[in-house]
Amino acid sequence: MDFSLLGPIAVTAGSRELPLGPAKRRSVLALLLLQPNTTVPLEQLIDSLWEDEPPEHARTVVQGHVSRLRATLAEGGADAYGIELATHGSAYLLRLPEELIDAHRFSELVTLARPEAAPADAVALLREALGLWRGPALTGTVTSPPFAAAAHALEERRLAAVEALGRAHGALGEHDQAVAILYSAAANHPLREGLIAGLMRALFRTGRQSDALEWFHRTRRLLNEELGVDPGERLRGAYEEILRAEAAGSGRGGATKPATGGGREAAPSTSGGRAPVHGSTAGSESDGPGPEGGLAAAPDFGPVSGGTGAGAERTGAAPRLLPRPPARFLGREPQLAALTDALMDRTTGESPLAVVAGPVGVGKTACAVQWAHLHADAFPDGQLFADLRGFGEGDEAAPAEILRDFLLALGTPQEQVPGSAQAASALFRSLVAERRLLVVLDNARSSAQVRPLLPGGPHCATVVTSRSRLDGLVATDCARPVGLQALGHEEGAALLGAMLGPERVAEDPAAARELVDLCDGLPLALRAAAAQLTARPRWRLARLAAALRDEQRRLALLSAEDTGIAAALRMSVARLSADDARLLSALATSADGHLNAAVAAALAGYDPERTQDGLDRLAEMHLVDEEATDVYTISTLTQLFARDERGEGGGSGA
Repeated sequence: MDFSLLGPIAVTAGSRELPLGPAKRRSVLALLLLQPNTTVPLEQLIDSLWEDEPPEHARTVVQGHVSRLRATLAEGGADAYGIELATHGSAYLLRLPEELIDAHRFSELVTLARPEAAPADAVALLREALGLWRGPALTGTVTSPPFAAAAHALEERRLAAVEALGRAHGALGEHDQAVAILYSAAANHPLREGLIAGLMRALFRTGRQSDALEWFHRTRRLLNEELGVDPGERLRGAYEEILRAEAAGSGRGGATKPATGGGREAAPSTSGGRAPVHGSTAGSESDGPGPEGGLAAAPDFGPVSGGTGAGAERTGAAPRLLPRPPARFLGREPQLAALTDALMDRTTGESPLAVVAGPVGVGKTACAVQWAHLHADAFPDGQLFADLRGFGEGDEAAPAEILRDFLLALGTPQEQVPGSAQAASALFRSLVAERRLLVVLDNARSSAQVRPLLPGGPHCATVVTSRSRLDGLVATDCARPVGLQALGHEEGAALLGAMLGPERVAEDPAAARELVDLCDGLPLALRAAAAQLTARPRWRLARLAAALRDEQRRLALLSAEDTGIAAALRMSVARLSADDARLLSALATSADGHLNAAVAAALAGYDPERTQDGLDRLAEMHLVDEEATDVYTISTLTQLFARDERGEGGGSGA
């Protein structure tokens, strides 16, 4: 006879599962099995079965369930297994060999496993232990706090076993198996730091450095947003271990240096390392979540041999720790060419700087990362990447935080990292002065946030992305602005074709053009629309276009999980002053989205000077567009979002 707690509550006798009856009866059995060979008071059973005030006849109900369980076990031949459900006054005792309970066998197997000392044996033991699980623990019991707590405790033990199995595979050098085991568990428990730390190490050891760092940054953001805390010692330790290993050149595998050339490329591989990148690529552009917070960084390449100039060779292999090349990147040749002109200019003797700016969802991050991959061979000493979180839901990244990570990645011992941002910035510039290094600073809020992170060496280059124009960097640091605009009909339809297949778009080109209009030509919105159609393969494009015409549903439909125009706009609007937010809300009431300063002042009830200043700030943030002198436009999606924030509908309802 076998008793199951690790999944649906069940009792099997031979090949037959015994009928256990309703949830409360199963719950009585589960509570007795959780405390085998121990008397369980009747009052404890009553308190566990009823979350609220128990009924007057609760004692009689429990006694009835115990009586039926006793009869069911007897019918299954309990006596032959040494099983007895006995009554002791006002308590009950389920006497049985504990090895008949799957949760007990699970604990025994896990206890025997020694992942570090005997990893091969541990793999076998832990796989057998985890194989006992048939679903969430205590499925079929009542939903009271005692059972929820017991189920949570069992799940914690399961996750600890998963972590141990990952360590055992790692000790055997089977890092791909460790990744496969840890990945799904980490995705289902994104705040469990020990699990994420194990996955990061396994990913790094398979050569997937950027994936490992992305897990850290994603988890750090979630911890900040949901719990208001920073990563703990285990997660931070794994992160710093990876950075130090990269600095020492000890990572396994490593990235493949992209080659440059004409034509289009095949989709990059995501299984360890990087696929070569050749010229322009076909795919989507997105301002959606890229690398979550933090950095991907270049190592310390050791002493310079044969001189100190830009052409001198360095010891050690430079990792490619940029985010993945954007999937199915499409076009943007003029902007990529502008970045090349700005960042490859060596005539000034200065460290070149470019700012990629544009509205929410236009693909700034994708453009910058695509360029970085295309030209990685021009920066053989590596690349640094940091998400400055200027328009995230949590706090923006402090320069000292990013500099600390940069310095650790460049081989600076932790105890030698300066405490002040000013000293850390000076040390950073000194370390990279003679390196050929690319720095990508994503999602910057202000020029002041960026300046301490700029390298000073003439062989370094920096590209910054922001929803703001960052005019300050243009004025003081001679940054070259590279603007991104929405896609036209042809480009937008091509993006849909790249996402959905050209045949599906060719079926109804008029509907494809309408979808581009309804998405304001924003790649992020078009990607979300393509996700809707991918999930509904029988839908024609015209059906989604018809749904998007409903302004009450449009923003909701243009979202895919944590990615969407509404979420991105909310982050931008959250950074506005109260006056500017009210002005944007007033502009949303414009009939056609075209207006001048006088009309804006009338809508907002502001005086002309105050209105003009507000319009200038909104234009700098790309929330409105100044098409000509005193001619402003606000996009339809921004209007819908601002109206929804006013409580006038148009965004969140389905």
